[in-house]
Amino acid sequence: MPAQSITLKDLSNRVLAVDAYNALYQFLAIIRQPDGTPLKDRHGRVTSHLSGLLYRTTNLVEKGIRLTFVFDGKPPEMKETEIYRRRQVKQEATVRYEQAVREGKLQEARTYAQATSSLKDTMVEDAKRLLDALGISWIQAPSEGEAQAAFMAARGDVWTVASQDHDSLLFGAPRMVKNLAITGRRKLPRRDAYVEIQPEIIELAKALQGLSLTREQLVDVGILIGTDFNPDGVKGIGPKTAVKLIHEHGALENLTQLKPDIGLSSNFQSIRKIFLDPDVTPEYSLKWSKPDEEKIIAFLCGERDFSEERVRKAVSRMITTAPKTKTTLESYFG
Repeated sequence: MPAQSITLKDLSNRVLAVDAYNALYQFLAIIRQPDGTPLKDRHGRVTSHLSGLLYRTTNLVEKGIRLTFVFDGKPPEMKETEIYRRRQVKQEATVRYEQAVREGKLQEARTYAQATSSLKDTMVEDAKRLLDALGISWIQAPSEGEAQAAFMAARGDVWTVASQDHDSLLFGAPRMVKNLAITGRRKLPRRDAYVEIQPEIIELAKALQGLSLTREQLVDVGILIGTDFNPDGVKGIGPKTAVKLIHEHGALENLTQLKPDIGLSSNFQSIRKIFLDPDVTPEYSLKWSKPDEEKIIAFLCGERDFSEERVRKAVSRMITTAPKTKTTLESYFG
């Protein structure tokens, strides 16, 4: 997908729907001790996700960016294979992490540790609790958070979806911002090298025009390559070949008729329906309010052992730029 580099300043005065699970997993993976251990409070409860949520949100709000976090609901049954695969990856990474720690290979241990992240229900509830105290809008999706965020963007209720997953475009998001929470230098896995990371935007209309595809055909391309609902895709078919096949045959139905042994999942029509007719709700409200400093301090410092000085500085920065009376979406667009 062709992406255009942007700056956070370009997103000022915009409303962004953030794929909450995607962002929280980023925080859990990245915010760790040198040996790969996540941040924890005195009771052993992981706090990396709360740290990321507080400080990254503060940075974005300071830039004039309005966020609404969209949380996953019940995943479609067809995602069970991908969920199982991810669980296996985490288990294998955990074994390798523990071995690296025993051998004193801390850099290697940290790399494996990043792949062991697990987002528990209690972490999600804590994230929502912190967002409430921060005065940041959040939405509970009935199913896939990306689908709900894309739906909100397609309606014009938010300007863009913020996610690392291109499935947002398959769900119909008119535009998607990547790397919103990953800026600056990032170390390459298992290499003593770094790359500069900055936000990028992908516009669906431009992508479709550049590929000479309709959105429906783009979904078919995604199914050939592999999605969360058929992670393996079709063996031997990459992005270029997938686009070429859809150009030649128009749709997967035509492709399977001419090449019945291609190895395409028999339930591709059900996968297509998940993207084109997802389970979303129009019943949501986008509202922001002034951060409740004492509630934030009581939670993060009183219960989760955060530094009160650092938290108060972050909250002070948010209060300076938080909306005073403008609490609805129309206020920001108007």
